[in-house]
Amino acid sequence: MDAHDQTCWQSNGTKEYHAYFGTPTHNDHILFELLTVGVFQVGLSWQAAASKLPVYRRVFAGMDIAKVAAFDQADIERIAAEPAMIRNPQKIRATVTNARAILAVQHEFGSFAAYLWQFVNQVPLLIKYQAPEDVDHQAPLTTKVAKDMKRRGFKYVGPIVTHMFMRAAGIVQVMD
Repeated sequence: MDAHDQTCWQSNGTKEYHAYFGTPTHNDHILFELLTVGVFQVGLSWQAAASKLPVYRRVFAGMDIAKVAAFDQADIERIAAEPAMIRNPQKIRATVTNARAILAVQHEFGSFAAYLWQFVNQVPLLIKYQAPEDVDHQAPLTTKVAKDMKRRGFKYVGPIVTHMFMRAAGIVQVMD
């Protein structure tokens, strides 16, 4: 983890997510955090989902992928009872399922980052637009990635969530 990664992910949720958004990362821990924000953002604002980063870290064992992958139904119920948490059991379950899928991807590709970055040949995909209202919330590449992630067992990774996740991770960058 480089110095930028360490400082950006040790304070509070919304500010650090916003500050980090779009910075290319190859850190599986950070990628898991970004994906988790994306999962919890479904139906909410990014601010509402990102503001809970400290809570996610607390209830999801410091966002340790292997530990979260080992969670069971009792853990899901414990997290769903947490007052500070977005208590949607499907999203909590999806986070556990996604941790398991990341472990499988890490086994196959060496890292979650290697899996994701291979879709763009290790170079961020730049999407240009003319005006802010022209920015799409999905792209052919991120739709392809979403389909592949679903095939690998990931949950809550439709084209829009995957697009925003890949933008947050700096893998896809939107420029005017």
